[in-house]
Amino acid sequence: MEDMGEPEKLVESITYMDVPLYKAAAEGKIEEFDNRQEINLESLKTPNYDNVLHVNLANSERTANAWSFKSRSRRSNRSDFVKKILGKCPLLLLQTNRKGQTPLHIAARYGRSTTVKLFIECRADGDIENLGMDELKAVREMLRLKDEESNTALHVAARYGYVGMVQALLELEDPDFPYSVNKNHETPLYLAAKGGYRRSVTILLDKWKSTVHGGPYCRTALHAAVMSGDVETTKIILKEKGDLTKETDENGHTPLHYAAHLGHNSIVEELLKEDVSAAYLGDKKWEMTPLLMAARQGYGRTVRMILFHCPACCEKVDKRGWNLLHFVAFRDNPLQLILSFFTIGDAELEYGSVKNLMDWKDTYGITPQQVYDACQGLASSENNQRKKEQIVELMKDIVDNEEVAEKAINPVPSSTINREGLQKTRDTHLVVAALVATVTFAAAITVPGGFKGEKELDQGTPFLIHDPAFKAFIVTDAMAFGLSVYTLIMHFHMVNPLFSRSLDKTSDIMLADRYLGYATYAMVIAFCTALYAILKSSHGLGITLCSLGLSVLFFSLIKETMISSLTLKLEINSDAIDEVGKRIDALRKP
Repeated sequence: MEDMGEPEKLVESITYMDVPLYKAAAEGKIEEFDNRQEINLESLKTPNYDNVLHVNLANSERTANAWSFKSRSRRSNRSDFVKKILGKCPLLLLQTNRKGQTPLHIAARYGRSTTVKLFIECRADGDIENLGMDELKAVREMLRLKDEESNTALHVAARYGYVGMVQALLELEDPDFPYSVNKNHETPLYLAAKGGYRRSVTILLDKWKSTVHGGPYCRTALHAAVMSGDVETTKIILKEKGDLTKETDENGHTPLHYAAHLGHNSIVEELLKEDVSAAYLGDKKWEMTPLLMAARQGYGRTVRMILFHCPACCEKVDKRGWNLLHFVAFRDNPLQLILSFFTIGDAELEYGSVKNLMDWKDTYGITPQQVYDACQGLASSENNQRKKEQIVELMKDIVDNEEVAEKAINPVPSSTINREGLQKTRDTHLVVAALVATVTFAAAITVPGGFKGEKELDQGTPFLIHDPAFKAFIVTDAMAFGLSVYTLIMHFHMVNPLFSRSLDKTSDIMLADRYLGYATYAMVIAFCTALYAILKSSHGLGITLCSLGLSVLFFSLIKETMISSLTLKLEINSDAIDEVGKRIDALRKP
């Protein structure tokens, strides 16, 4: 049989620019291209299929000192470069890279509105003022080209909030042309609204008659504006499209649901002024109204604002039969929130409907008071204990795998779900505090060195009463005893509602833990000073034993200091990063 040999391997052709040409394209230096007349610009591409214009625009800098002479000169050089390159090869304008992006997409990404005008002039053969039908058609075809994600240049410009770019792209566009959604189901208006770019939103609404407002998950541009948290953008859309207030996403959430869940109080107020009836709409899954969502998140001010505009909406319950007060109690802070319901400004408004909800039972027969008792860990009988376990499971179900406006529900207070863990910590505290109190009490009674007893006046007086080390022992021993006893008192107050005024058991546990730690430190110092006072005659042995005893305390303090220092550095770096991010967003926003 004839040997056919090895199969022929397919070799992919590699496209690239040599270093001088790539640098020249990136820096906008036309001389390198003028010196190489043999270069075919149409076939000159990077491995990503970027042509010369892609490279130039992607490397263009939008510096903070945009008004400096140097920056204006750089922009002028880049414009000259683009104009000359297009003069050499106009076909570069419609070439796409691997992502389907034309140079126009890249210009829109970096806000190069001046470059867009050059592209339009090139496509229109230079005469923009007197465009014929063919030239206008060619320009609009270029503006409507989509990348692999179905984004036009207008989508890109709207996403990043470049006002000048949005204006330039709409200048010659048909006002009645319906810009379709991209693969993420986002329209240009939706993208601008989600970014909170109010000026871009205004331009799109003014110049674009066929404004499509849709977004992913059946959201509208009003949903997007609420998600951005920008009240001015929300007001602009409400003015032009006030009918969107009752439009729902695929989960039945209105923009008011979003605002209540996110705690955007100013936006909540604007939405209620436009259409108060939206406060009575429930979502698809649980029939949650915006009021219930605000209470579920623990936003007392938002709850109060909704009640002020429509008090009767407090009568609405979800599918579980949970009313407003169930969710208030669920947040483990009912007294403070209930008081906020009845106080609005300087006036006190009593809502009888809210008071009637106190005894309301859900589908499981659970009242708001029972929810609160479960949050506080109060279960006086076996039946109540079973009810508490049922309530805790319900609360877990409420927060698990639930989100609105791409934000999860605020976690259940740790004092509610981790009650068993807190109880174990409390039991440990009680044992340790009792042990420290017992040891320090015994040490105070049987003082080191004994008592004087030869003379009647000296009976009961310690031999080492004038020794500085002994005095240090007495002081630190008393501190350890006092702090440990105070820890015991704190824990008993947390159990007895007659004495406890704190609703946050987690913070009480943390405070008790701190005091118990101080008591332990004081006990170690008391031990070392007592040891030194007794062994003072053997100076070297006393110092050695005290040093060994205090070394534990010393290394513990070193560790805590290092952890605190590291935490502070991380917080500072985090704050610095956040600040840089805010400044970048501020520069990008019009």
